[in-house]
This record gives sequence, C-alpha cells and structure tokens, in this order.
Amino acid sequence: MIQTLLISGALLAVGMALLLVKVLGRKNGTFSSQHIHDSEAMRERGIHCVMDQDREMRNRKTLKIEQ
Repeated sequence: MIQTLLISGALLAVGMALLLVKVLGRKNGTFSSQHIHDSEAMRERGIHCVMDQDREMRNRKTLKIEQ
C-alpha cells in the first residue's frame, strides 16, 4: 500500500514539475485559451459556443410560437 502511494506521489510530482516548466517557458506564463470563441480557425468556419448560439436565438425577433 505504501509503495502505491509513493509511486502515485512521484507521478504527481513529475506532472507538476512538467507543468511548471511549461508555464515558465511561456511568454507571460499563461496558457492560450481553450474556448471555442477564442479560436480564429473556429470563427472562420462560423463555429461558436453553445452560450453564443443560445444568446443569438434568444435575441432573434423572428421566433414565434404558434398554437
């Protein structure tokens, strides 16, 4: 049991060290955004996040509920 905990702790420490190296190696120590609306390639294709699609649908004046 203790051996499993030590191995797990060592793997976590290695992972954290690699993330630290990545952060220190980047300009301003930041990661690029992973959101769809921040991706230029997605914007060129007209793909955007669900929140934006929902906002667009709610703002449309042509939506009509018929009974």
